[in-house]
Amino acid sequence: MASRLDQKKKEAFAGQIVGVINGMALGMMTSVGHKTGLFDAMAGLRPSTSAQIAQKAGLNERYVREWLAAMVAGKIVEYAPAKGTYKLPPEHAASLTRAAGPDNLAVFVQDVMLLGTVEERILKCFRKGGGVPYSAYHGFQELQAQESGMVSDATLLQVTIPLFPGLAKRLQAGIDVADIGCGQGHAINLMAKAFPKSKFSGYDFSAEGIAAAGREAAAWGLSNASFEVKDAATMAAPRRFDLITAFDSIHDQAHPTQVLKAISRALRPAGTFLMVDIAASSNLADNLDHPLGPALYTFSCLHCMTVSLEQGGEGLGTMWGEQKARQMLAEAGFSRVEVKQVPGDILNSYYRATKG
Repeated sequence: MASRLDQKKKEAFAGQIVGVINGMALGMMTSVGHKTGLFDAMAGLRPSTSAQIAQKAGLNERYVREWLAAMVAGKIVEYAPAKGTYKLPPEHAASLTRAAGPDNLAVFVQDVMLLGTVEERILKCFRKGGGVPYSAYHGFQELQAQESGMVSDATLLQVTIPLFPGLAKRLQAGIDVADIGCGQGHAINLMAKAFPKSKFSGYDFSAEGIAAAGREAAAWGLSNASFEVKDAATMAAPRRFDLITAFDSIHDQAHPTQVLKAISRALRPAGTFLMVDIAASSNLADNLDHPLGPALYTFSCLHCMTVSLEQGGEGLGTMWGEQKARQMLAEAGFSRVEVKQVPGDILNSYYRATKG
């Protein structure tokens, strides 16, 4: 005999799914608001009509009006029916505008929109295995550069490096540094500018990213930063570097085990590996209350894991977690691993690994 449904539980779950549908729709419109500059335009406006907002943003009024309706229904924008005016509260602008820097969550909503473009290819992988190639994610390099750039500008020199005592002094004195998975190289260029006595090398398998990194270095007049298209798993530079960094890039590697071993070999005996990566447990049960848990597992399935598998890799995934990270670092030859957190940063853990 079939069990009876708990009607309250059924209705509550249906309500949850309605929330998911509305959240997905608002995500799409939030991405539109970021890309069109509507949030930025509204942040400095007093309550205004759709025509005034459209004029300020340089956009078509009819589209702006419909977008505003979605924002009002989603309780992102406030609406005064009697006057027909709209306002973006400053408390909301603090999470949606470019002026918010790394607090601008609208930037990250774009990731979800991009992942939707590969859904059909992911479905084939569910049925047949394999993966989706990096090249299928059109605009991914630029999007990641935008996200990592705003974080690096706000935290790299001010928070990340000072987090580990003595690191800034070594950089000031002059050491050899490499960044693995450097993307468009903004982090390297920031450090090269701040620490002119040190020499910096950036490695990434994206020719597009390396080209952009070189252009920025040239524009900044940096002579101590160089970039190379390279799969970090094939890096052969024994005892060449005093410091190697990897900013949210190890979990993206096709062959992270080989990459970590290559990093260990490339460090001098007293060298340091500074790894910033996803703050999570390796155990699903421990991540059930993670504020970004559903999003990070989704990013893993639809990008990080599948790109690795397409290359015949390990498919480590975004949520590899601290336990797995410590295990892999130890297996790569790092005998000491220190992990720190930064207050307010719910996304990353900060690892300092050494061989002695």
